[in-house]
Amino acid sequence: MKRILSGVQPTGILHLGNYFGAIQQHIQLQEEARDPAAAFYFIANYHALTTIKDATALRSLTRDVALDYLALGLDPAKASFFRQSDVPEVTECTWLLMCCTGLGLLERAHSYKDKMARGIKPSMGLFSYPVLMASDILIYRSNVVPVGRDQQQHVEMAQDMAAAFNAAFDTDTFVRPEWRFGASERVPGTDGEKMSKSYHNTIPIFLPEGMTDKQAWKTYFARIVTDSKGVDDPKDPNDSLMQIYRLLDKAEATEFREIYVRGGVGYGELKKRIHAAYIRRFGPLRDKRVALAEDANYVDDVLEEGARRARTIAREVLDHARAATGLS
Repeated sequence: MKRILSGVQPTGILHLGNYFGAIQQHIQLQEEARDPAAAFYFIANYHALTTIKDATALRSLTRDVALDYLALGLDPAKASFFRQSDVPEVTECTWLLMCCTGLGLLERAHSYKDKMARGIKPSMGLFSYPVLMASDILIYRSNVVPVGRDQQQHVEMAQDMAAAFNAAFDTDTFVRPEWRFGASERVPGTDGEKMSKSYHNTIPIFLPEGMTDKQAWKTYFARIVTDSKGVDDPKDPNDSLMQIYRLLDKAEATEFREIYVRGGVGYGELKKRIHAAYIRRFGPLRDKRVALAEDANYVDDVLEEGARRARTIAREVLDHARAATGLS
Protein backbone atom coordinates (compact mmCIF):
# COMPACT_ATOMS: atom_id res chain seq x y z
CA MET A 1 0.00 0.00 0.00
CA LYS A 2 1.21 3.50 -0.82
CA ARG A 3 1.16 5.53 2.38
CA ILE A 4 1.36 9.33 2.55
CA LEU A 5 2.74 11.03 5.65
CA SER A 6 3.43 14.60 6.69
CA GLY A 7 3.46 16.67 9.86
CA VAL A 8 3.18 20.28 10.98
CA GLN A 9 4.70 21.90 14.05
CA PRO A 10 2.38 23.74 16.47
CA THR A 11 4.85 26.57 17.03
CA GLY A 12 2.62 29.48 16.04
CA ILE A 13 -0.47 30.57 14.15
CA LEU A 14 -0.62 28.85 10.76
CA HIS A 15 -0.25 31.27 7.85
CA LEU A 16 -0.67 31.44 4.08
CA GLY A 17 2.84 30.04 3.60
CA ASN A 18 1.80 26.93 5.54
CA TYR A 19 -1.42 26.64 3.57
CA PHE A 20 -0.13 27.05 0.03
CA GLY A 21 3.19 25.38 0.78
CA ALA A 22 1.84 22.28 2.53
CA ILE A 23 -1.71 22.12 3.89
CA GLN A 24 -3.43 22.56 0.53
CA GLN A 25 -1.41 19.65 -0.83
CA HIS A 26 -2.24 17.52 2.22
CA ILE A 27 -5.96 18.06 1.65
CA GLN A 28 -5.61 17.19 -2.04
CA LEU A 29 -3.59 14.05 -1.30
CA GLN A 30 -6.23 12.69 1.07
CA GLU A 31 -8.54 12.60 -1.95
CA GLU A 32 -5.92 10.54 -3.76
CA ALA A 33 -5.64 8.11 -0.85
CA ARG A 34 -9.29 8.13 0.35
CA ASP A 35 -8.32 5.71 3.10
CA PRO A 36 -7.32 6.61 6.69
CA ALA A 37 -4.77 3.80 6.57
CA ALA A 38 -3.11 5.38 3.53
CA ALA A 39 -2.82 9.03 4.59
CA PHE A 40 -1.26 9.98 7.94
CA TYR A 41 -0.99 13.61 9.09
CA PHE A 42 0.30 14.47 12.55
CA ILE A 43 0.82 17.50 14.77
CA ALA A 44 4.52 17.45 15.62
CA ASN A 45 4.40 18.48 19.28
CA TYR A 46 7.57 16.52 20.18
CA HIS A 47 9.44 18.61 17.61
CA ALA A 48 7.89 21.79 18.98
CA LEU A 49 9.63 21.21 22.32
CA THR A 50 12.90 22.38 20.74
CA THR A 51 11.49 25.92 20.80
CA ILE A 52 8.42 26.00 23.07
CA LYS A 53 8.91 25.71 26.82
CA ASP A 54 5.37 26.65 27.90
CA ALA A 55 2.94 23.77 28.52
CA THR A 56 -0.20 25.91 28.27
CA ALA A 57 0.96 27.49 25.03
CA LEU A 58 1.82 24.12 23.48
CA ARG A 59 -1.59 22.65 24.34
CA SER A 60 -3.36 25.70 22.93
CA LEU A 61 -1.29 25.80 19.73
CA THR A 62 -1.78 22.07 19.20
CA ARG A 63 -5.54 22.47 19.39
CA ASP A 64 -5.39 25.49 17.08
CA VAL A 65 -3.52 23.49 14.43
CA ALA A 66 -6.08 20.68 14.70
CA LEU A 67 -8.98 23.11 14.28
CA ASP A 68 -7.28 24.79 11.32
CA TYR A 69 -6.75 21.51 9.47
CA LEU A 70 -10.29 20.31 10.09
CA ALA A 71 -11.77 23.64 9.02
CA LEU A 72 -9.63 23.65 5.87
CA GLY A 73 -10.98 20.29 4.79
CA LEU A 74 -9.08 17.45 6.42
CA ASP A 75 -11.54 14.54 6.56
CA PRO A 76 -11.00 11.97 9.35
CA ALA A 77 -12.79 9.42 7.16
CA LYS A 78 -10.08 9.78 4.50
CA ALA A 79 -6.96 10.43 6.59
CA SER A 80 -5.60 9.62 10.04
CA PHE A 81 -4.94 12.83 11.96
CA PHE A 82 -3.18 12.65 15.33
CA ARG A 83 -0.78 14.16 17.84
CA GLN A 84 2.79 12.93 17.49
CA SER A 85 3.06 12.42 21.25
CA ASP A 86 0.11 9.99 21.23
CA VAL A 87 2.31 7.45 19.43
CA PRO A 88 5.16 6.81 21.92
CA GLU A 89 6.60 4.09 19.67
CA VAL A 90 8.15 6.87 17.61
CA THR A 91 10.58 7.78 20.41
CA GLU A 92 11.86 4.21 20.82
CA CYS A 93 12.26 3.99 17.07
CA THR A 94 14.29 7.21 17.22
CA TRP A 95 16.79 5.57 19.59
CA LEU A 96 17.14 2.53 17.35
CA LEU A 97 17.89 4.78 14.39
CA MET A 98 20.33 6.91 16.38
CA CYS A 99 22.40 3.81 17.09
CA CYS A 100 22.93 3.42 13.33
CA THR A 101 23.28 7.10 12.37
CA GLY A 102 26.68 8.69 11.89
CA LEU A 103 27.49 11.96 13.62
CA GLY A 104 28.62 13.50 10.34
CA LEU A 105 25.19 13.05 8.78
CA LEU A 106 23.56 15.16 11.50
CA GLU A 107 26.32 17.77 11.39
CA ARG A 108 25.49 18.38 7.71
CA ALA A 109 21.83 19.17 8.39
CA HIS A 110 20.94 22.51 6.79
CA SER A 111 18.13 23.31 9.22
CA TYR A 112 20.45 22.95 12.24
CA LYS A 113 23.05 25.24 10.65
CA ASP A 114 20.38 27.80 9.76
CA LYS A 115 18.99 27.88 13.29
CA MET A 116 22.47 28.23 14.75
CA ALA A 117 23.17 31.11 12.35
CA ARG A 118 20.01 32.86 13.61
CA GLY A 119 21.28 32.63 17.18
CA ILE A 120 18.98 29.88 18.43
CA LYS A 121 20.49 28.17 21.47
CA PRO A 122 21.54 24.65 20.46
CA SER A 123 20.27 21.56 22.27
CA MET A 124 20.57 17.85 21.68
CA GLY A 125 16.91 17.88 20.70
CA LEU A 126 17.60 20.42 17.98
CA PHE A 127 20.71 18.58 16.83
CA SER A 128 19.00 15.18 16.65
CA TYR A 129 15.80 16.61 15.13
CA PRO A 130 16.42 14.81 11.79
CA VAL A 131 16.45 11.42 13.54
CA LEU A 132 13.07 12.01 15.15
CA MET A 133 11.76 13.20 11.79
CA ALA A 134 13.12 10.04 10.15
CA SER A 135 11.39 7.97 12.82
CA ASP A 136 8.12 9.81 12.12
CA ILE A 137 8.42 8.75 8.50
CA LEU A 138 9.77 5.23 8.87
CA ILE A 139 7.65 3.99 11.78
CA TYR A 140 4.58 4.00 9.49
CA ARG A 141 6.39 2.58 6.43
CA SER A 142 5.55 5.78 4.58
CA ASN A 143 6.26 5.83 0.85
CA VAL A 144 5.33 9.43 -0.01
CA VAL A 145 6.33 12.44 2.09
CA PRO A 146 4.95 15.78 0.82
CA VAL A 147 7.40 18.52 1.85
CA GLY A 148 8.70 21.90 0.82
CA ARG A 149 12.04 21.98 -0.98
CA ASP A 150 13.73 23.17 2.21
CA GLN A 151 12.79 19.81 3.81
CA GLN A 152 14.13 17.61 1.02
CA GLN A 153 17.37 16.95 2.89
CA HIS A 154 15.45 15.56 5.88
CA VAL A 155 13.74 12.97 3.69
CA GLU A 156 17.11 12.10 2.13
CA MET A 157 18.49 11.61 5.64
CA ALA A 158 15.54 9.33 6.46
CA GLN A 159 16.45 7.30 3.37
CA ASP A 160 20.04 7.03 4.62
CA MET A 161 18.94 6.01 8.13
CA ALA A 162 16.55 3.36 6.82
CA ALA A 163 19.28 1.87 4.65
CA ALA A 164 21.84 1.98 7.49
CA PHE A 165 19.53 0.23 9.96
CA ASN A 166 18.47 -2.43 7.45
CA ALA A 167 22.09 -3.12 6.53
CA ALA A 168 23.33 -3.17 10.12
CA PHE A 169 20.76 -5.75 11.23
CA ASP A 170 20.23 -7.59 7.92
CA THR A 171 16.54 -6.76 7.85
CA ASP A 172 13.88 -5.19 5.63
CA THR A 173 12.15 -3.39 8.49
CA PHE A 174 12.12 0.08 6.98
CA VAL A 175 11.00 1.02 3.48
CA ARG A 176 12.59 3.83 1.46
CA PRO A 177 10.47 7.02 1.55
CA GLU A 178 10.32 9.49 -1.34
CA TRP A 179 9.58 13.20 -1.15
CA ARG A 180 6.88 14.98 -3.12
CA PHE A 181 7.00 18.72 -3.65
CA GLY A 182 3.91 20.90 -3.66
CA ALA A 183 2.96 23.11 -6.59
CA SER A 184 3.83 26.31 -4.72
CA GLU A 185 7.52 26.58 -3.93
CA ARG A 186 7.56 29.99 -2.24
CA VAL A 187 4.91 32.21 -0.69
CA PRO A 188 6.15 35.79 -0.21
CA GLY A 189 5.60 37.46 3.13
CA THR A 190 4.61 41.05 3.84
CA ASP A 191 8.28 42.10 3.46
CA GLY A 192 8.82 40.28 0.16
CA GLU A 193 10.92 37.53 1.71
CA LYS A 194 9.67 33.96 2.11
CA MET A 195 6.68 33.93 4.46
CA SER A 196 7.87 32.47 7.76
CA LYS A 197 7.09 32.79 11.47
CA SER A 198 10.82 33.29 11.97
CA TYR A 199 10.75 36.45 9.84
CA HIS A 200 7.59 37.90 11.44
CA ASN A 201 6.13 38.59 7.99
CA THR A 202 3.13 36.27 7.91
CA ILE A 203 -0.55 36.59 7.02
CA PRO A 204 -2.58 34.10 9.10
CA ILE A 205 -4.99 31.68 7.47
CA PHE A 206 -7.50 32.49 10.18
CA LEU A 207 -7.49 35.86 11.89
CA PRO A 208 -6.65 36.02 15.62
CA GLU A 209 -9.73 35.90 17.83
CA GLY A 210 -11.51 39.23 17.88
CA MET A 211 -9.71 40.72 14.87
CA THR A 212 -12.03 42.15 12.21
CA ASP A 213 -11.43 42.17 8.46
CA LYS A 214 -10.89 45.93 8.67
CA GLN A 215 -8.20 45.47 11.30
CA ALA A 216 -6.64 42.68 9.24
CA TRP A 217 -6.38 45.06 6.27
CA LYS A 218 -4.35 47.54 8.34
CA THR A 219 -2.30 44.89 10.15
CA TYR A 220 -1.31 42.72 7.21
CA PHE A 221 -2.37 43.72 3.70
CA ALA A 222 -1.83 47.48 3.72
CA ARG A 223 1.70 46.89 5.02
CA ILE A 224 2.90 44.60 2.23
CA VAL A 225 6.18 46.14 1.06
CA THR A 226 6.39 47.44 -2.54
CA ASP A 227 8.78 49.58 -4.58
CA SER A 228 8.22 53.28 -5.42
CA LYS A 229 6.59 52.95 -8.85
CA GLY A 230 3.66 55.28 -9.45
CA VAL A 231 0.14 54.50 -10.65
CA ASP A 232 0.97 54.96 -14.35
CA ASP A 233 4.23 52.98 -14.30
CA PRO A 234 4.33 49.44 -15.78
CA LYS A 235 4.77 46.85 -13.04
CA ASP A 236 6.28 43.40 -12.65
CA PRO A 237 3.62 40.67 -13.08
CA ASN A 238 5.74 38.36 -10.95
CA ASP A 239 6.30 40.62 -7.97
CA SER A 240 5.24 39.61 -4.45
CA LEU A 241 1.78 41.15 -4.70
CA MET A 242 0.93 39.30 -7.90
CA GLN A 243 2.30 36.04 -6.52
CA ILE A 244 -0.02 36.29 -3.52
CA TYR A 245 -2.95 37.34 -5.74
CA ARG A 246 -2.50 34.32 -8.04
CA LEU A 247 -2.44 31.98 -5.06
CA LEU A 248 -5.68 33.41 -3.68
CA ASP A 249 -7.56 33.78 -6.99
CA LYS A 250 -5.69 32.64 -10.09
CA ALA A 251 -8.47 33.47 -12.58
CA GLU A 252 -8.97 37.02 -11.32
CA ALA A 253 -5.22 37.64 -11.12
CA THR A 254 -4.79 36.48 -14.72
CA GLU A 255 -7.41 38.99 -15.88
CA PHE A 256 -5.76 41.76 -13.87
CA ARG A 257 -2.28 41.05 -15.24
CA GLU A 258 -2.68 43.05 -18.46
CA ILE A 259 -3.51 46.35 -16.79
CA TYR A 260 -0.82 45.76 -14.16
CA VAL A 261 1.88 45.28 -16.79
CA ARG A 262 0.64 48.18 -18.94
CA GLY A 263 0.35 50.64 -16.07
CA GLY A 264 -2.60 52.63 -14.83
CA VAL A 265 -3.21 51.00 -11.47
CA GLY A 266 -1.51 51.56 -8.13
CA TYR A 267 -0.24 49.11 -5.55
CA GLY A 268 -2.99 50.16 -3.16
CA GLU A 269 -5.65 48.95 -5.56
CA LEU A 270 -3.99 45.56 -5.90
CA LYS A 271 -3.66 45.24 -2.12
CA LYS A 272 -7.41 45.83 -1.80
CA ARG A 273 -8.06 43.14 -4.41
CA ILE A 274 -5.81 40.71 -2.53
CA HIS A 275 -7.60 41.45 0.74
CA ALA A 276 -10.99 40.83 -0.90
CA ALA A 277 -9.74 37.56 -2.44
CA TYR A 278 -8.46 36.48 0.98
CA ILE A 279 -11.88 37.11 2.56
CA ARG A 280 -13.63 35.16 -0.21
CA ARG A 281 -11.22 32.26 0.18
CA PHE A 282 -11.04 31.90 3.93
CA GLY A 283 -14.05 33.81 5.33
CA PRO A 284 -16.54 30.92 5.04
CA LEU A 285 -13.95 28.51 6.44
CA ARG A 286 -13.47 30.85 9.38
CA ASP A 287 -17.15 30.34 10.25
CA LYS A 288 -16.69 26.58 9.95
CA ARG A 289 -13.73 26.73 12.34
CA VAL A 290 -15.78 28.62 14.93
CA ALA A 291 -18.49 25.94 14.74
CA LEU A 292 -15.94 23.14 15.18
CA ALA A 293 -14.40 24.88 18.19
CA GLU A 294 -17.77 24.97 19.93
CA ASP A 295 -17.85 21.16 20.09
CA ALA A 296 -15.63 20.49 23.10
CA ASN A 297 -15.03 16.81 22.32
CA TYR A 298 -14.85 16.68 18.53
CA VAL A 299 -11.18 17.60 18.08
CA ASP A 300 -10.01 15.21 20.82
CA ASP A 301 -12.11 12.40 19.40
CA VAL A 302 -10.61 12.88 15.93
CA LEU A 303 -7.04 12.99 17.25
CA GLU A 304 -7.51 9.97 19.52
CA GLU A 305 -8.99 7.87 16.71
CA GLY A 306 -6.16 8.93 14.41
CA ALA A 307 -3.60 7.95 17.02
CA ARG A 308 -5.25 4.56 17.45
CA ARG A 309 -4.89 3.86 13.74
CA ALA A 310 -1.31 5.15 13.70
CA ARG A 311 -0.26 3.07 16.70
CA THR A 312 -1.53 -0.10 15.06
CA ILE A 313 1.03 0.37 12.29
CA ALA A 314 3.76 1.75 14.56
CA ARG A 315 3.61 -1.21 16.94
CA GLU A 316 3.91 -3.66 14.08
CA VAL A 317 6.96 -1.89 12.61
CA LEU A 318 8.61 -1.41 16.00
CA ASP A 319 8.12 -5.09 16.87
CA HIS A 320 9.86 -5.95 13.59
CA ALA A 321 12.72 -3.61 14.45
CA ARG A 322 13.06 -4.96 17.99
CA ALA A 323 13.20 -8.51 16.72
CA ALA A 324 15.88 -7.57 14.16
CA THR A 325 18.05 -5.97 16.87
CA GLY A 326 17.60 -8.75 19.44
CA LEU A 327 15.59 -6.63 21.88
CA SER A 328 12.69 -9.06 21.71
